[in-house]
Amino acid sequence: MIYITGDTHADFRRFENKVIKKIKKDDYLIICGDFGFIWDDSKKENSILKKIGNFKFKTLFVDGTHENFDLLEKYEKESFCEGTARHICGNLYQLLRGQVYNIDKRNIFTFGGGESKDKDLKINMNNWWAEEMPKLSEMKTAVENLNKVNRTVDFIVSHEPPGKLKTIIDCSDAEVNTLNRFFDDVTKEVKFKHWFFGSTHLNKEFTIKYISVFDDIIKI
Repeated sequence: MIYITGDTHADFRRFENKVIKKIKKDDYLIICGDFGFIWDDSKKENSILKKIGNFKFKTLFVDGTHENFDLLEKYEKESFCEGTARHICGNLYQLLRGQVYNIDKRNIFTFGGGESKDKDLKINMNNWWAEEMPKLSEMKTAVENLNKVNRTVDFIVSHEPPGKLKTIIDCSDAEVNTLNRFFDDVTKEVKFKHWFFGSTHLNKEFTIKYISVFDDIIKI
């Protein structure tokens, strides 16, 4: 089985949720961005990562905007579920942008990243990374991988929603960026059952297809 949750922001309490106890050895928990546990490379942080990696199920996450991309890039990439992922430790992996994974017999397209609303503040605090927004090469990889599966997947997992949906959520198009617009193209060109995203910090089903998830842990 596959379970989905939203931003964890380095808060281990999400893993103490009663639903976690129901997740079995061959199951997967996917986090929709802002994992946050890879931030300062401290002994405490590495101890928590090891604890997460030791769970019997696999914990997978896409990147959000509150990540230390310098530290993330130090982890090796390897083949994972017919795609490429970063192996953090044990059963803990980062799902990369533009990949299509076959997880529990479901094709899942993943694309993390986003644009920080508090970008100016983060720059002043020296904890902002330009890598939070995708490169053109990552978008090209996405198109290539989606074409390999005839632009048809079961699920899409991202941190940000498509632009048209974000405009409705924010009641403005001021915050729509190139990533959101790229996702608008994906909605037009790709067939999928459900799209899960976490940046809105809401547990809400906007439509049958577009689902925002925050601190709920839902089975799909």
